[in-house]
Amino acid sequence: MAKTNLKQYFPMIRTRQEIVAEISGNTHLTKLFACWEPRRQEEFLNFCSGAKGCKVLYDTFFKQVMDPNRYPDRLETFLSLLLHKKVKIVSVFSNESRIAAEDSLLIMDILVKMEDGSLANVEMQKQGYKFPGQRTACYSADLLLRQYQRVKSEKREQGQKFTYRDIKKVYTIVLFEHSPAECKALPEQYIHFGRFQFDTGLKIEMPQEFIYIALDIFRIILHNRGIAAGINNDLDAWLTFLCEDDPEIIVELFLRYPYFKLLYEDLYGMCAELEEIMGYFSKELEEIDKNTVQYMIEEMQQDIEVLQKRIDEKQIELCEKIAEIEEKDTKIIEKNAEINEKNVKISEKETQISEKEAQISEKEAQINEREAQISEKDAIILEKIAEIDDLKKKLSEFTNG
Repeated sequence: MAKTNLKQYFPMIRTRQEIVAEISGNTHLTKLFACWEPRRQEEFLNFCSGAKGCKVLYDTFFKQVMDPNRYPDRLETFLSLLLHKKVKIVSVFSNESRIAAEDSLLIMDILVKMEDGSLANVEMQKQGYKFPGQRTACYSADLLLRQYQRVKSEKREQGQKFTYRDIKKVYTIVLFEHSPAECKALPEQYIHFGRFQFDTGLKIEMPQEFIYIALDIFRIILHNRGIAAGINNDLDAWLTFLCEDDPEIIVELFLRYPYFKLLYEDLYGMCAELEEIMGYFSKELEEIDKNTVQYMIEEMQQDIEVLQKRIDEKQIELCEKIAEIEEKDTKIIEKNAEINEKNVKISEKETQISEKEAQISEKEAQINEREAQISEKDAIILEKIAEIDDLKKKLSEFTNG
């Protein structure tokens, strides 16, 4: 079965051959096209020829179809569905002075004031950044402070007194094309609403609210369930429009929701101006490359911090081990000193024993000598006794004779 090509529904789309021919016939466009990576060249030719849908989340395309100055009703409709209330945009502000002017991986950033005085900051991130909670809190705080300063200044100019009742809601809405790990941990949820609340149930209204939309997770769910089951309401239709480039899904979307066909016509009207759209696309690629580098730097920085933490922990463990070894060495030295002292005492005792043994040996020699002398004297005594006995015998014989 032949693949769906959007040219069937949007006659202003040119064929791939026509686009390549125009690029080849223009030296400037040929050089520009040659600067792109092959996969980027293919991406450009695919969406310009209708083989794929336009990347609506590219800044150029998004602002073309969702520019609140030109088409306020479109963003109003999207915000109304998202915030569950009727939204009317009364003004659009520049975000140039906000702290997000840093390299924050933002692709698109729109700040609007609504009829009830509340502010909505809608931003899209190509790559989910690190520490999303901390960043969003800082952006929201910056937005709240700017509202405070502006409202206070307006009240002063009008000769009125400022009160904190004048501070209205501040919505920070983040669309992730590739969501951070925190969102991926909840693979069945793609819209996350957040606000401040107290654990006791204390009812105090806090002006800051947050909405994270994980478009990559929505897209996975949509593809798994199919468009019939995956698009359950108007908000799902908007999310499909924002993230989907499959021609078959796009056709099914605007057949079910004809409103979106007009938006796609705007996009393909842009693609008809080849030199202009190639210039826009080059800027998009530069911004994507810049943000990819920034994201990689943040990834590396986090890895470095983790490694440094491990090194510090290992260093502490090593210092503790060295301290233990030194303590054991001290104990060993003390034990050796005790042993040496005991050895000296033992040597002294052995010397004393040797001396005693020598004395005993000498005494034994003396005793042996005395015993020999006694034995010798005993022999003489016995000899004398024998002589006396013999004399007694002779005397007796003489007397009897």
